[in-house]
Parts: sequence; structure tokens; C-alpha cells
Amino acid sequence: MPKVLVSDALAEPGLDILERAPGIEVVNSPGLSPADLLDAIADADGLVIRSGTKVTAQVIEAAKNLRVVGRAGIGVDNVDVGAASARGIVVVNTPEGNNITTAEHAIALLVSLARHVPQASASMKSGKWEKKKFQGMELYNRTLGVLGLGNIGRIVALRAKGLGMRVVASDPHITAEQARKIDVELVDLDTLLSRADAVTVHVPRTKETTGLLGREAFSKLRRGALVVNAARGGIVDEEALLEALESGQVGGAGLDVFVEEPPPGDHPLVTHERVICTPHLGASTEQAQLNVSIAVAEQVRDYLVDGVIQNAVNVPSISPELLAQVRPYLQLGEKLGRFQGQLCPGAIDEIEIEYAGDVAELRVAPITIAVLKGLLESVTDRVNMVNAPILAQERGIKVVESKASRPTDFASTVTTRVRGCVDRLIAGAIFHGGQPRIVRVDDFMLEAIPEGSTILIHNRDEPGVVGNVGKVLGEDGINISRMQLALVPERNEAAMLVNVSPTPDDVVMERLRGLSHVISAQLVELGS
Repeated sequence: MPKVLVSDALAEPGLDILERAPGIEVVNSPGLSPADLLDAIADADGLVIRSGTKVTAQVIEAAKNLRVVGRAGIGVDNVDVGAASARGIVVVNTPEGNNITTAEHAIALLVSLARHVPQASASMKSGKWEKKKFQGMELYNRTLGVLGLGNIGRIVALRAKGLGMRVVASDPHITAEQARKIDVELVDLDTLLSRADAVTVHVPRTKETTGLLGREAFSKLRRGALVVNAARGGIVDEEALLEALESGQVGGAGLDVFVEEPPPGDHPLVTHERVICTPHLGASTEQAQLNVSIAVAEQVRDYLVDGVIQNAVNVPSISPELLAQVRPYLQLGEKLGRFQGQLCPGAIDEIEIEYAGDVAELRVAPITIAVLKGLLESVTDRVNMVNAPILAQERGIKVVESKASRPTDFASTVTTRVRGCVDRLIAGAIFHGGQPRIVRVDDFMLEAIPEGSTILIHNRDEPGVVGNVGKVLGEDGINISRMQLALVPERNEAAMLVNVSPTPDDVVMERLRGLSHVISAQLVELGS
């Protein structure tokens, strides 16, 4: 029975989803100390967290059975994703649950900043009436620069358009056509900075985005521009922002996030008169908390019960809809990889995976990972769909993925080519009813069911070979359940794939290799 540890506060509907899931045991222990977490995680299969729990490499090492970490929220900076991936642990988040809430908070900061709402409110509460002091900026017809046009950035852009603002955006992962669909002009970062009256940040904090708005960026801003950060602390260089505020280059800043949270009480940005700040409230609405709790519970449940992966940050997600489409190809890919891995006696330099026909129209990344998983099963027992790409990289295996538009003999084919210890091509196809088949081994064309103990025999095309193979196996009590034959007449060579039971031992395999006209005989285990 899978055990799920909930180590941060989760809304009741989320807990209810986990507790009602068949076969799942839930341990609800919010607020665990780091030491207690190490004890509690030891036998957990799933871990559900918010921002409070730090899933360090030490925690992952202590979690012997852990298969999935679910973060209720979008940020995973409190999870060592690299360590989790190396252990084959799926890390999922809930990027959709608080999109609107976070976008609305960014807009609230922008409007409050432009009209000095917090400062004016504080002034009145102290008994003053300082109308002239708090003259603000009208946002209508002003230009907003949106850094990051993902889910939240797009909502902010649309809300800003509703205020009558012109919107420019910078995002290397978005095409100009995608931006035009929401009436946003896509520009490079320097152009955005030079044109924006206000800049709002909506990118994840990565190595590339840390310090994205720093001294150089602020120097390119229009003088007096406003800066809003409701994304992640560290994307805006706090020291550089303070300098820009002091010089007047930045007219004001609205900050919901900081490098250190909570920041010290005397933090110069917190106390600055032209900075308004909130304690990381971007996702703090009742609706958002409910949404992310439900979403993370469903994702952890679906992975542990059905193997469905959604919103993973370290492996291609497989929604129920996509899983229904690719499931036969996942099975085929794993068997092709398993076949290749067991036929190779040494190091593999490269594997090329080509998709042709209908399968080329699908999102094939999960299928490629399934091939790698099968490929590496013969060299490690810790490979799975999460860490297969990492293990392949560690072994120096180059992975080449391609799609072909050329016609084939089948509606879809997956072709694998291994180079290194051997140079070998094995291709497969999906037959009616979702049944995987091996349809090619090197130059030999056949139609074989890839399951169980299978012998690949390469021989010269001479009379008696098939009979002799049957005799050797029969003398040892080994039954042939299926046999597929293929010829290359111009070389006078043949091949056969023989499904057998029980598995022949080394003595039987040596007898097969010693038969007249047999060039090679190799045994592979392809599973059920």
C-alpha cells in the first residue's frame, strides 16, 4: 500500500482526495522539523509539500521508497530536483492553480504603486491629509513591459490591456505569432526596457534569470519607470534596485518576493518610501489554496495509482489523454530498447530513434525515454522513466531523436539504431488492437511478438537449420511457442526470432551456436 506523507498544511478537499484514493495510506504531519522529516520520509512513496518543507538531497537519500514529490504551488526552489531526478523520483507542481490569483496580485501592486495607495492610506491613518504629496501616474496609454509570457504573464498582459495599457513582452520561448494572438508585441529585453513605463516579472528563477533585472538592465529603463516582482526573489537584483531607486532611475517598486523570506525588518527595500511590499501573497487567496491542494492531491494519486504524470518538472508529462494514445508505443519503445541493450556486449556510443507515420504526430518524448529505460535495464536495476535520460548521459550515450515523413509499410514505425559495441537496427510497429511487433532486425524483415525469452539466430540460408534448432531445444525440454523467419536472398542469409519457454541455459545456447550454418545465436528477455 503506497504511503503519502503530507508535511505542509493542505486544504481539506486535497487531503480528502488522497484519503479516498484506493490503496493509499495518508500520513498528515504538517510542520515537521528537518530531523523529524528524515524519519517520517523513510518509508513514504509520495510526499506532498508547500513552501515550508525543504526537500534536500539528504531528505531524498533518506526516502528509500519515494516515487513522487508533489508541490502545491508553482515554485520548486525548495526541492533538490537534480537529486530527485537521479533517484528516479518524479517532481510535480501545480502551475495552473494560482495563475489568476498571482496575476491579479501583480496588477494590484502595479495600480497601488502608480497611485501611491499604501502610502496615502498610511498617511491618512496617521491623521494627515496630504493630497498633493501623493500625485500619481495614470496607467492608461502607458507601456507595460512583461518579462515572461507564460500562463501568469499572459493573464497580466490581458488585464493590463483592459486598463488601456500598451503591452510589450520579452520571452525567448514564445513566438511572435503566439504573442500577436493576445495583442501583445514581442520584443527583445533591451527594447522592452527602453520602451516600458513599468516592468513586471513573470519568469521562473533559474541560473539564467537570477539577477535578470540588475544594474545594466536598470540603466536601460526609462527614467522613473516602475518595477513589479510577484514571481520569485532574486530575479530582481535587490542591491541594484536600491541604487536605482536612490538615483531616481526607478520611480518605485512593488515587491511580493525577496531573496530572503521573510526579509529582515530593517531591509532597506522594505523600509524605502517608494517601495510597497507584501509578504509573498501572490497565491494567498482562498480559491488558489483550494485549487492547488486539489490539483497536487490528484496528481500524486494518479501517479501512484495509474502511473499518470501531469505537470512534472523533471520528466515529460503524460496526461490521461496522451497516455491513452502513447501507451502501446511506450510498451513498444521499452521492448525495442531492452532488445538493443541485451544484444550489445559493451559500451553504447549512440542511439538514434526515428518515428515515422502516425506516431510522428504525437508528443514522442515519453516514448524516447521508454526506449532509454529498456536500453539501460541490462546494466542497472535502478533505471526508470525519470532518471533514464540522466543515466544515459552519465554513460556518454548520445541520443538522437528524429521524425520521418516518408511512407512506410505500417501506419507507424519506431526505428532504433545503436552504434558502439555493435551497429544494429531494430524497428517495431503497432498492429491492430495496440499490439507491439518487431518488424525489422538489421536487414531482415519479419513480424514477431516481443515478449518472454526470445532467441535471435542469424544463419546462412541452408536446408536443415530450422529443424536442427528445434531438435536442440526439444532435447532440453524447451518449447517453441512462436518462430518468425526472414531472408536476405542476395546474401544467402536468414534470421529467426524464436519465442521459447522455459529459458534455455548457457549450455543450450552454446549448442545452438555450434550448429552448422549458424552465424550467431543470442538470448534476450523481453518481459511480458
